[in-house]
Amino acid sequence: MREIDPFEIFSPANATILILGSFPATDGAEGITHEWYYSKGKNQFWRILEAIYKLELKNISSQKALFTRLGIAIGDIILSCERINNSSLDAKLINFEYNLDGIGRILHDFPIEKILFTSKFTEKHYKKAFNDLITRFPNIELITLPSPSPRYVLISKEEKLKKYREVFPQL
Repeated sequence: MREIDPFEIFSPANATILILGSFPATDGAEGITHEWYYSKGKNQFWRILEAIYKLELKNISSQKALFTRLGIAIGDIILSCERINNSSLDAKLINFEYNLDGIGRILHDFPIEKILFTSKFTEKHYKKAFNDLITRFPNIELITLPSPSPRYVLISKEEKLKKYREVFPQL
């Protein structure tokens, strides 16, 4: 069954950083898509940012407020796709329609200086499918972060925190 990304790209007026993920996770057989980016219970993304900024980021309004304050936009590279066995794993996503227009608009309308990829999967697909944008905006720094997924265990949460702290702006 084809799914469409339920989240619009969030882009505050002062955006200079764009975080790109792949596609929202579901709760397996239930097929529940979570309410906003990285809100699936075990995902470490917001917990890492809570540690960096010493803030509670338990709801969408606090998350958007932080990103507005920091000038961070967030979106997904895949606009629609299908899942193999209703899996949330990136490797089980197939038949992509990339979010070329949405991401192109952000890069055109905002002075984006950095794109932060939340996984090597996202970076690989961005470099493959968004080559025209890379050519049109050659001064944007492309940075790949370790995946905030709890399944990504090649490095510890503490090591992930250190790498995120190196690239996220200070308050």
